[in-house]
Amino acid sequence: MAENGPGPDPLGDDPRLRALDERLQRAKAAEDQRTGASRPVVTQSDKLGNRVLAELLGGMIGGALIGWVLDRLFGTAPLLLLTLLFLGIGVAFRNIIRLSKRPK
Repeated sequence: MAENGPGPDPLGDDPRLRALDERLQRAKAAEDQRTGASRPVVTQSDKLGNRVLAELLGGMIGGALIGWVLDRLFGTAPLLLLTLLFLGIGVAFRNIIRLSKRPK
C-alpha cells in the first residue's frame, strides 16, 4: 500500500549530479592534502604510551633472550632465563616509574 501512495518521485541517475559529486570529492581531497588534514595527529600521550610499551616489552624480551643464551652457554636449564626475565621486568617497571615522574 505504501508503494502506491503519493510521495516524491524517485530521481533517476542524473549524470550532472554524479559529475558534481565527483568534483566535490576531488576538491575535498585536494583541500585535505593542502591543509594536512589527512595525516593522523600524534599526541604527547600517544608517544608516552608507545614509550611505556617499548620499555616493558624491551625489558622482558631482552632479559629472557640474554638469560636463554646464557643458559645454553653454561648449561643451567631455566635458572638464568627466569632470573634475567624477572630482572628485566624489574628494570622495565623502574624505567616506567621514572617516565611517569618526569615533569611534563
